[in-house]
Amino acid sequence: MHPLGLFIMLTLENLSLRFGKRTLFEDVNIKFTPGNCYGLIGANGAGKSTLLKIISGEIEPTTGQVVITPGERIAVLKQNQFEFDEYPVLQTVIMGHKKLYDIIQEKEAIYAKENFSEADGVRASELEEKFAEMNGWNAEAEAAELLSGLGVKEAYHHLLMKELDPNDKVRVLLAQALFGNPDILLLDEPTNNLDIHSVRWLENFLSEFKNTVIVVSHDRHFLDQVCTHIADIDYGKIQLYAGNYSFWYESSQLALRQKQETNKKIEEKRKELQEFIQRFSANASKSRQATSRQKLLEKLTLEDIKPSNRKYPAIIFKPEREPGDQILSVENLSATVDGTIMFKNVTFTLNKNDKVAFLSKEPLRISALFDVLMGLRNPDTGQYKWGVTITTSYFPRDNSSYFNTTLNLVDWLRQYSENKDESFIRGFLGRMLFSGEESLKQVNVLSGGEKVRCMLSKMMMSGANCLILDDPTNHLDLESITALNNGLSDFKGILLFYSHDYQLIQSLANRIIEITPKGIIDKTMTYEEYLESDKVKLQQEEMYV
Repeated sequence: MHPLGLFIMLTLENLSLRFGKRTLFEDVNIKFTPGNCYGLIGANGAGKSTLLKIISGEIEPTTGQVVITPGERIAVLKQNQFEFDEYPVLQTVIMGHKKLYDIIQEKEAIYAKENFSEADGVRASELEEKFAEMNGWNAEAEAAELLSGLGVKEAYHHLLMKELDPNDKVRVLLAQALFGNPDILLLDEPTNNLDIHSVRWLENFLSEFKNTVIVVSHDRHFLDQVCTHIADIDYGKIQLYAGNYSFWYESSQLALRQKQETNKKIEEKRKELQEFIQRFSANASKSRQATSRQKLLEKLTLEDIKPSNRKYPAIIFKPEREPGDQILSVENLSATVDGTIMFKNVTFTLNKNDKVAFLSKEPLRISALFDVLMGLRNPDTGQYKWGVTITTSYFPRDNSSYFNTTLNLVDWLRQYSENKDESFIRGFLGRMLFSGEESLKQVNVLSGGEKVRCMLSKMMMSGANCLILDDPTNHLDLESITALNNGLSDFKGILLFYSHDYQLIQSLANRIIEITPKGIIDKTMTYEEYLESDKVKLQQEEMYV
């Protein structure tokens, strides 16, 4: 118990981290308390994953310290998929609780002895007592329950880790982090490679988790569902805010508008803030985390809300012409890639106002279909026809072929612009957050996120009235994802896209097409309606069996 009576599990005191002349953090002082889930946000390279490594003890800070209440257990989502290749799946999960696992190993070693001494008997008795105190008899059952919740089939539980595919390995490592009710849980991108059902299971698990969680994620819906607080890394400082990601984003935008409206009276600003807080509080779900979050929001004052220093790229898609009534007709399309049937007998017609989210348990099926529709791959059977008024622009899953050149950013983007003037190109790049000398970087050395912003710039310059995007949020930070989401929401043309981002799909799509091994499921409805539809679930069972 803390001297003042407040139970503090995790404190960062005067924490700084420097790499040569570069400073990631400077004099960070934060307290993380039990019962809360903290979403750690910041631009790419701000140091989110690094901070988790400092807290877990993997990296030493330059100055300051991490103070953890003695006896508290930290669990970390492991990133190395090959670390446990020689261990069975269930055992790998239990290894997440090192103390319990060590007791199990020592017990087994004693019982395996041929000459069992009296001292061995005493030690075995001590271990059995500790084993029982840690609920060891239920360890395998708990591990199995976690695995099943995350979608790892029971038939896989006794296989070696090296026998699993990468997606299932990720799920096992997540189960390992969750196992044994850790006091402090550190999760770096936990939703990567999880399907929507596993993500929802994890959301429910964390919403009821009674200890401390710190999570890094680019999934805005996930952060909204589980977080009571946002920890924002910006300019080497970390600010703590009550509320989830959407509340942080919208309140920071509100604060920015209020700051710009210098003539607005303080009382008017307070009223606007209170109405804003009430709206968010009313939307809280019934989970324990959401209830806790609502109480925090109700205590906020005008002084607690600050404008964000974040920069958002200006992502605006303007079609040069309105699409006509004939958009796209697809009839009996089939395609095979490297001997594997990607899709067959695909038939659908696009309508003028369609925003279509494509789904599949194997996303490469969607990539293959998009490649066919863009003329980059020939179908095995069938045909498709675009309307004469339709112009398309494509964001492929793999963009590497576009960047196999030593051109700098200005010259690269100039290829796709009707206006060749350098000041125009530089101005455009500046709005996409490539300023000053950055615009002269060679494109073959750009980061993944920078390449995505380049591809989006190319699409904006096309003036196309039909956009096809294959997983466009990959490599983007939360600011760019939010800007992309807003830009696509305002787009007045046709949209075909695949994404693993729940919020992007839910906010954009008015039609869902799921590609299965036996054909497609085609429904005019929102993503949430699609996930909840009993008819869809029955159809999925028929199409996947």
